Amino acid sequence: MKLVKLNNELEIPVVGSGTNTYGKEDNTFKGELRGDTQEIDWAVENGYRHFDSAQVYANEEVVGKGLNQSDLKREDYFITTKLNTSKGFAGHDWINAEIEKSLEKLQTDYIDLFLIHFPWDDNDEIVEVWRVLEDYYNRGVFKSIGVSNFEEKHLDPILQNGTVKPAVNQIESHVGKWNDALIDYNKSNDIATVAWSPLAGIDEDAKQVLQEIGNRYDKTYAQVVLRYQIERDVIVIPKSHNKEHQAQSLDIFDFELTADDRERIGAL
Repeated sequence: MKLVKLNNELEIPVVGSGTNTYGKEDNTFKGELRGDTQEIDWAVENGYRHFDSAQVYANEEVVGKGLNQSDLKREDYFITTKLNTSKGFAGHDWINAEIEKSLEKLQTDYIDLFLIHFPWDDNDEIVEVWRVLEDYYNRGVFKSIGVSNFEEKHLDPILQNGTVKPAVNQIESHVGKWNDALIDYNKSNDIATVAWSPLAGIDEDAKQVLQEIGNRYDKTYAQVVLRYQIERDVIVIPKSHNKEHQAQSLDIFDFELTADDRERIGAL
């Protein structure tokens, strides 16, 4: 597995597993928890060591249980989770309580990467929340901190007022919405980009182009997309409820795209 070094020298696997529907009935976001950890078990067996979770997914305990009952040592895997700021800021007591809940559900005493999940329309509050994250980072409870779904206008106040630079900005990036300008902005500020839902947005026309490219390398269209992203230094967190597809998403390190391939993919 290729590792990416973040701006604080922490290393993160360039391919991780999304988890937002794992352990849920009907494999749906709003499904009730089934009580098993099947997808996490498969992911560990397939070789995943990076797991992306969030409070808003309402299944952190699935991730925590699955990893805790595996044969992996805590230092062998990387967990991301995110503070649910879908309704903005609700005070310091709220933040501390939510962080403690995440630690308990994930069955860990530290989190490798902790993100603010969503920006909101109050830059002063965003900076205030960021300072709380900085405190947890400085105490070692968070090994790195960052943001999710932030645009330049949301990142600038943190960069101007924070003492710890965000290590990551997790954003939408897939076929049809590569988000090149924001990725370039992240890179210019030494902030790593993580692409959520990296296999979304692929219509039949795009799939045909991608599979034509993939055929030359004996790869699937999905593998081509993931390879394109990591070749431009984007970390990806694909998700699948199929064990074989999970494995395929990791099998992208034995080929390289040509300049012409990248140009065709980037134009989709």
